[in-house]
Amino acid sequence: MDTAHQSSSQGMRVRIQRFGRLLSGMVMPNIGAFIAWGLITALFIPTGWFPNEQLAKLVGPMVNYLLPILIGYTGGKMVHDTRGGVIGAVTTMGVIVGTDIPMFMGAMIVGPISAWILKQFDKSVEGKIKSGFEMLVNNFSLGIIGAILAIGSFLGIGPVVEVISKALAAGVEGLLHAGLLPLANIIIEPAKVLFLNNAINHGVLGPIALEESSRIGKSILFMLESNPGPGLGILLAYMLAGRGSAKQSAPGAAIIHFLGGIHEIYFPYILMNPRLILAAIAGGVTGTFTFTIFGAGLVATASPGSIFAYIAMAPKGGLLPVLSGVLTATVVSFVVAALLLKTGKNKEEDLEEAAAKMREMKSAGSTPAPAAAAVAEAVPSSRTENTAVYAETSSAAEHRDIKKIVFSCDAGMGSSAMGASVLRKKLKAAGVDVAVTNTAISEIPKDADIVVTHQSLTDRARGQNPNAEHISIENFLKSPKYDELVERLKK
Repeated sequence: MDTAHQSSSQGMRVRIQRFGRLLSGMVMPNIGAFIAWGLITALFIPTGWFPNEQLAKLVGPMVNYLLPILIGYTGGKMVHDTRGGVIGAVTTMGVIVGTDIPMFMGAMIVGPISAWILKQFDKSVEGKIKSGFEMLVNNFSLGIIGAILAIGSFLGIGPVVEVISKALAAGVEGLLHAGLLPLANIIIEPAKVLFLNNAINHGVLGPIALEESSRIGKSILFMLESNPGPGLGILLAYMLAGRGSAKQSAPGAAIIHFLGGIHEIYFPYILMNPRLILAAIAGGVTGTFTFTIFGAGLVATASPGSIFAYIAMAPKGGLLPVLSGVLTATVVSFVVAALLLKTGKNKEEDLEEAAAKMREMKSAGSTPAPAAAAVAEAVPSSRTENTAVYAETSSAAEHRDIKKIVFSCDAGMGSSAMGASVLRKKLKAAGVDVAVTNTAISEIPKDADIVVTHQSLTDRARGQNPNAEHISIENFLKSPKYDELVERLKK
C-alpha cells in the first residue's frame, strides 16, 4: 500500500513538473523581452530613475501587446512549430483586444490550444492535398482557423480569463492587506525543492505580478519564489556547521546560487537533510514579511534569481526595501539551518548521493536545468561519470566531415549554453574550426552532425533528429567526452 501511494505521489509530481515545463517553456525564451520592458519601465515612467514622457510611451504597448503575443507565439511553436506559433499569436490577439488588462495568462492558454487545433487539422489532410495546392491550403487553413479562434477568444475566452485574473489579483491583495502573504512561503519553499519552481513562478505568480506591475509600477509577487536569501542562508550554514563534501562545496554553490541565480544548486543540500526545509520556510516567510513591511517590489521578473537581477529590477527608491528582505531571509534561514545542522546526527553528509537524487527527480519530469551541471561541478565526485554514448554504428559517423555540433536542453538557454561555451573554447584552443551552437530540444536543426544532450534528454533528441550522432553526458560543465571529441576532430 505504501509503495502504491509513493508511486502515485511521484507520478503526480512528475505530471506537475511537466506542466511547469510547459509554462516555463513559454516564458523562459522571452525573459529578455520582459527584462527590456522592466528596464524601460524602471527608467522612464514618471516615478522612474530618468522620467521621460516620450520614451515612457513604450511601456503600455509592450506589456499589453508585445509580451503576451510573444508568449502566445512561443506556446504555439512548442506544439506545432512555426505554423503553431503564428496561429498562437493570432489567437492571442483576440484575448488581448477583448480585455483591458495584460493577457499573459490568456496567452498561455490560447497559444498552445490553438496550435493543437491546427495540428489536428494538418494531420487530417496530410497526404490528401492535390499537388500544387499545398501552399494554398496551408495558408488559408491557418487564416480561417486563426480568424475563428481569434474571434472566439475575443468574445469568450478573454473576458473569462480577465475575470479569473482580477479575482486572483484581488485575492493576493486581500492576503497582503491582512498580513497573510508571508504564509504563502510555507507552500512555495517545499514546492521549489520538488522542482515546481517554474510552475509557481512563471505559471502562477508571474502573470498576476506583471498585471500588478503594469498598474502600480512594481509587484511583491516577483520576489515570493525568486528571493535568493533562504538558499544563501542554508549554504552559509553548511560552510559553518556542515561536514565532509557538503561543507567543502558550499562556498562554490553559494556563489553560483546568489550571484548566478541558479537556485536549484542548493536543493541537494536540503534533500540530504530534509529537516532543513524548515530553514528555507523560515527564511522565505521572514523575507516576504520584510518585503511587506517596507512595501518592496520589483518592476519585472528577476530571472534568473540573482542578486544582480534584483538590483536591476528594483524601482527608483525601492532598492533598500528589496535588499532588506533578502538580508533578513538570509539571516533567519542561516540561524535555523545552523541550529539544525549542529543538533543533527554526527555523520558526514553524502552530497553526491543527494545530487544524484536531484538529477533523478529532474529526469523524471524531463526538466534538466543549469543546476544539474552546476551541482556536478560543485560536488566532488568519486564515481565515474555515466558517459553512455548514443552514436551511429557505421564507420562513416566516425570519419565524416563534422561541420555543426549542437548542444540541446529543454529551453536551449541554460545548461546547453554552458556546455556549448566549454566545448567552443576547447575547439578554439585546439585549432579546430567547427560551429558549436545551443538550442532547445524542439528546435534541433536537421543539419546538425552531432547533438550533445543530458543523458535524460537523449531519447527525445534522437526523435527530433535521428540522422545525427548523439552524445549523452551527465555534466555539461566538465565531461571527458569533450576532450575525446576534440581529439577525434583534430584527426
